[in-house]
Amino acid sequence: MYSANPTYRLLIALVLAVVLMALDQRTKWVEPLRYGVGYLTAPVHYLAHLPVDSARWLGRLSETRSNLMESRERLERQVLILEQKVQRLAVLQAENVRLRELLNSSANLDASVLVAEIIGVDPDPNRQELVINKGGQDDVLQGQAVLESQGLIGQVVEAGPLSARVLLITDASHAMSVQVNRNGVRAILAGTGQGSRLRLLYVPDTADIKEGDLLVSTGLGQLYPRGYPVARVSRVSHQSGAAFADIEARPTARLDRVSHVLLVQSMEPVSIPDVIPESPADEPTPQELPDDE
Repeated sequence: MYSANPTYRLLIALVLAVVLMALDQRTKWVEPLRYGVGYLTAPVHYLAHLPVDSARWLGRLSETRSNLMESRERLERQVLILEQKVQRLAVLQAENVRLRELLNSSANLDASVLVAEIIGVDPDPNRQELVINKGGQDDVLQGQAVLESQGLIGQVVEAGPLSARVLLITDASHAMSVQVNRNGVRAILAGTGQGSRLRLLYVPDTADIKEGDLLVSTGLGQLYPRGYPVARVSRVSHQSGAAFADIEARPTARLDRVSHVLLVQSMEPVSIPDVIPESPADEPTPQELPDDE
């Protein structure tokens, strides 16, 4: 009797299952029971799907990480490209500003000019020279004046077919005649070979020259056209008992930053305002000259 109990129990369970299935198919009496049993079977369903859900989650996580890494690398490449473009745009913008300054400068010149680009700098520290990309084929001649938008920078000393060498006004071997734009006092401006330092030679200690005075070309000797800015007085020193003043100047042109220059192809004089000419009464007449006899 005891050993038959499991068999009876199985039969009873099968009968109940068939009855419940029949009632579930044909009536709605079992719906509340099925709804309540759902609370008990839900964890089983979650546990049964846990391996599948975990595999899908790990797959999505791996795919998302891979996509993120790929997106990051792509964005880094784009950032590098954009940074390079920004740098290039900054260079082009600065070059555009310089070219506009040159164009505005050439519009104000009473001379025919040629725009050239600097392609080389003399490596010798004792020489202040530049190389430009214009030469004999562009009608560049030895002795032509070379300007920047802010003033004179030098002179062509050698013209090849496709390029030319320019001697800067700061070179130790260079000297030119200038005059103070404020009062017309003339002097010799010489290069020192030391950066952007210039020196006025043999200026009497009593000469009316002050710091900040603008020095312009005189046109004497036909080396440079008349009336172009050259330098501005930076220091005036008077020593007791000295016959000449110690005067230094700095070029008005930006010699260390210039990339394009203007070559003057004709030397029309430029008017210089506020120049006081020397009075002829201060010069002795032939009748006033002493008689040597």
